[in-house]
Amino acid sequence: MLDRGWCVAPQVAVRPEPFGALVYHFGTRRLTFLKSRLLLDVVRALADHESARDACRAAGVSEDEMPSYEKALVTLADSDMITLREMR
Repeated sequence: MLDRGWCVAPQVAVRPEPFGALVYHFGTRRLTFLKSRLLLDVVRALADHESARDACRAAGVSEDEMPSYEKALVTLADSDMITLREMR
């Protein structure tokens, strides 16, 4: 998961909030909460980096925190909030 390129899905809106963000999928009408600003930074950085791991590192996620962020990103992928990106 972390070694692949991801981006926010086209039908998804991300609204920053003091606690993190609200993520809404217009197709499924599903609402998800990002519970930290750092996770929001990772999600915003996904499209700008070759891999999710690179996006995590750029946002300041430590190696010790990486498994937790991978789990959060897997959950976002499973709910179609983020999607695999075409190779550049």
